[in-house]
Amino acid sequence: MADQIEWVALSVFIFFFTLVTVMGFFAARWKAGPVGEHLDEWGLGGRQFGTWITWFLVGGDFYTAYTVIAVPALVYAVGAYGFFALPYTIIVYPFVFAVMPVLWKVAHANGHVTAADVVHGTYNSRGLELAVAITGMVATMPYIALQLIGMGVVIKAMGLTGELPIVAAFVILALYTYSSGLRAPALIAFVKDIMIYIVVLVAVVVVPMKLGGYGAVFSAANDAFTAKGGATGLILKPEQYLAYATLALGSALAAFMYPHTLTGIFASKSADTIRKNAILLPAYTLLLGLIALLGYMAYAAHIKVASPNDVVPMLFKVLFPSWFAGFAFSAIAIGALVPAAVMSIGAANLFTRNVWKSYVNPGITHAGEAAVAKIASLVVKVGALAFILFLPTQYALDLQLLGGLWILQTFPALVFGLFTRWFRAEGLLLGWAAGIIWGSWTAWSNGLKPLATIELGGASHVFYVGLGALILNVVIAAVVTLIVSRVAPVRRAGTSA
Repeated sequence: MADQIEWVALSVFIFFFTLVTVMGFFAARWKAGPVGEHLDEWGLGGRQFGTWITWFLVGGDFYTAYTVIAVPALVYAVGAYGFFALPYTIIVYPFVFAVMPVLWKVAHANGHVTAADVVHGTYNSRGLELAVAITGMVATMPYIALQLIGMGVVIKAMGLTGELPIVAAFVILALYTYSSGLRAPALIAFVKDIMIYIVVLVAVVVVPMKLGGYGAVFSAANDAFTAKGGATGLILKPEQYLAYATLALGSALAAFMYPHTLTGIFASKSADTIRKNAILLPAYTLLLGLIALLGYMAYAAHIKVASPNDVVPMLFKVLFPSWFAGFAFSAIAIGALVPAAVMSIGAANLFTRNVWKSYVNPGITHAGEAAVAKIASLVVKVGALAFILFLPTQYALDLQLLGGLWILQTFPALVFGLFTRWFRAEGLLLGWAAGIIWGSWTAWSNGLKPLATIELGGASHVFYVGLGALILNVVIAAVVTLIVSRVAPVRRAGTSA
């Protein structure tokens, strides 16, 4: 095995990994606060992150290592359809600009740490609070596992085999997250994002130069898709339009329902910070478009891979010197650490506030909350690691697709309550259950694919299951609210927005 290891690339990789590890432990003293004495300090970084820190943090946990691996892999496999991630990240920022400052104000005024806190404060319903909390925790676990998959792909590309390197990296991640809380990924995100920008900008300039320009890149990809046939190609087929549009819209609505993206919102120091970020974050969308093009470049470079996930590592391995390949691989691996840390913190906050405090120890102190959250973050990481070690990779992929569908069903309970108190908790809870059950059953019936087909007017229409489940969710919530409002006195519970 020793002669297969890329020692130069591995040395560069280890250097940058060591650098961020030191930064992770140092972060406990950065913007110093009593990390172990209050959940606000450990889980939200003291709610003091300004525009630039929030920009790097939210960008770091929204654009993950798996994004860098999976988006080009999807474009390599299916062509234009893989670009749905671009309109989805464009749609999401007007939503963030309009909705998230309102959410921040409610959370800040009432000391809420999680989405489930906000829902309980609005509707005074333990059932709805628990539904939102469990959905968030379950949807997060396979998402963390995907970060490990992304890290594993680049580690394998350097010639290392077995699970030990991933386990070692994850133990380090667990330790500095436990020690420093949200400050660790916030600080590391600076390094990660700068590295990713360097890697991608160099790649989109140098790779086409080596391959004969973008004309040659698109021509090679077009020839490959033409030979492959089916629904692949450089442009969408008409029958893909509805699926593409609904997948982009549904993904956009789900994106900021996840605990890790909301953690970045709650940790911001003001509503204006969030608005500024909604304006600045589309810079990442430009980056994502450039990353996606790597899928086409692989065809021009005549790269053959057993799995599309290997496309990006192989492209760097073949076309760049070992030292730059090592730099690129370390950027991708660090790109796994930031979101994995924030995801585990987000899930730990949910467990601490909405399960442990609500049902086990209602009188828990602030320091007690921080202690429980630290332990919970370790358990979440161990669970994600178990996904990778003991289950086929496909399970993590399938569950992450279902996770997007599930987390989208928390949208009405969280967002509607910020603007209207018309909906009743009973209606929202039944709507959530209907969306989860119908969406999961439909996805399962289709082989865990995120798309379903409906026959209307003699024609077949393919759409994103998650969006269909959300529509059903809202309709049932509205109908049940109407019924309950007529047969029971209207209760105006909760805090004001």
